[in-house]
Amino acid sequence: GKLTQVLSNGHQLVSGVELEGVRRSEDAVAEVADDAGNMRARTQRWALYTQDEWSINPNWSAHAGLRYESILTEGVNEEGEKRNKSGVLTPLLHAVWKPVPESRDQVRMSLTRSYKTPTLFNLVARTALSRETNSPTRPDRIGNPDLKPELATGIDVAVERYLADGGVLSANVFRRNISDLIRYVTSERYDTVWAPGQRRFVSSPQNVGDAITQGIELEAKFRLNQVWTALPPVDIRSNLSFFNSRVLDVLGPNNRLDQQPKMTANLGSDYRIRAFPLTVGGNININPDYTTRRTQEQWVYQGSKRVVDVYGLWKFNPATALRVTISNLTPRDYLTGTTYIGSGFSETANTNTRNWQNVQVRMEMKI
Repeated sequence: GKLTQVLSNGHQLVSGVELEGVRRSEDAVAEVADDAGNMRARTQRWALYTQDEWSINPNWSAHAGLRYESILTEGVNEEGEKRNKSGVLTPLLHAVWKPVPESRDQVRMSLTRSYKTPTLFNLVARTALSRETNSPTRPDRIGNPDLKPELATGIDVAVERYLADGGVLSANVFRRNISDLIRYVTSERYDTVWAPGQRRFVSSPQNVGDAITQGIELEAKFRLNQVWTALPPVDIRSNLSFFNSRVLDVLGPNNRLDQQPKMTANLGSDYRIRAFPLTVGGNININPDYTTRRTQEQWVYQGSKRVVDVYGLWKFNPATALRVTISNLTPRDYLTGTTYIGSGFSETANTNTRNWQNVQVRMEMKI
């Protein structure tokens, strides 16, 4: 529920409470001797928040607030009953400055503390044994009931410039300081329930320490004839982002956050052919390849991605249209790999994922 109260001097107080409950039940064939093959888990989350939204003057507005969130997770797997409870108080402060009050141009500034809780699967996942010979690159997998939530303190500054005939140019700079980062770690163990005394390599989520991430995100939406009137009125949408991060307790180089390349780029366009009821367009997305050092012994490689999509839309009338879409126009295989060096092992496992072109023809009708 949420309660909003308008106060004097441009203040508006917003308060609320959130309640959520999730239950998960799995019945399966046991993979280990001490596991019944079943898992029962539930999570309960509640939160209280309040914030003051303040219109300071025609140029400035701000809102500040506090949020307290508590999460209780309970579950039963082959290692018995597990319980995890966490809570955090997160302040926030946002401000907006408009150089010209009547304009949409603005500068946004934010100082926040965010909270990312472990998932039920992270906490109480059943044991999944390696389908092949157990090794550092083919480990068993299990949850971790002792996980703490991730906390991130961040600052953002964004500048938005709106064009006279439609479109926007924006730039956003950010930085996050993360504590108790959650990451899957492969370790050598001799104390597993399913193979006591035997050496097993086990992958489980762990809190691996602190991390820092920062970057800049650029976005532009406009029509080509806004740049030069002789050009056709093609709608352009684009974004370009650069990222830098490091996990402080892991030696570099490449000790970046998981799934974070150095940059990403996206370019799309749409053009309505005036001589016909036809609109054509396309989009290209590019992610370069990169390597991530996850621990002192483990590296992960992510191959480059380039995806091209095109479409054509023919409108018979305002209510009926035929859309032809070709997704992944130039399919490329996607390579990923894992390398582990330690415990007397030096092992690399690569996976080559095939990609396919997808053609879709769809008749769209509005009733």
